[in-house]
Amino acid sequence: MQRLGPFDRRLIAATRSGLPLVSRPFDVVGAALGVSGEVVRERLSGMQREGLLRRVGAAPNRERLGFVVSALAVWDVDDTRIDELGAKVGALDRVSHCHRRPRRLPDWPYNLFTLVHGASRAEAERVALQILCLLADACRGQDLLFLTAVLKHATAWQPLDEADAADAAP
Repeated sequence: MQRLGPFDRRLIAATRSGLPLVSRPFDVVGAALGVSGEVVRERLSGMQREGLLRRVGAAPNRERLGFVVSALAVWDVDDTRIDELGAKVGALDRVSHCHRRPRRLPDWPYNLFTLVHGASRAEAERVALQILCLLADACRGQDLLFLTAVLKHATAWQPLDEADAADAAP
């Protein structure tokens, strides 16, 4: 198993809340760490190659964009077409994440995971329908899992009872 070095820990701490919204964010992070932006870029790439990071990417503020409803839409897509179709799905404006994932058969046949957003549940469902139409005959199955509540200041994970679920629904 790979271990994080002292610089790796400092780099993760410096980027945990995101990269600065400037034209050369790695230079800003590097300056804070006493290295060049190139060193930051190279180390992040190295950490990704080593499997220490899955990816470096943008995380949009969905609420500020007007997307108050989010759903995980999962798809069982023909493996020979998933790269081509995944690129098209990922380019849709109401899709913030689109990833190929391994199936976990027999219980979980899905290999394409997308996070879809809308101003309402109906709008998010329309995005999922748009994706289904785009995938067409390459899609053998799908499911749509709505994110229904965010618990703030929760002290423990526990199932919501029906009354709590009704209060938390958007």
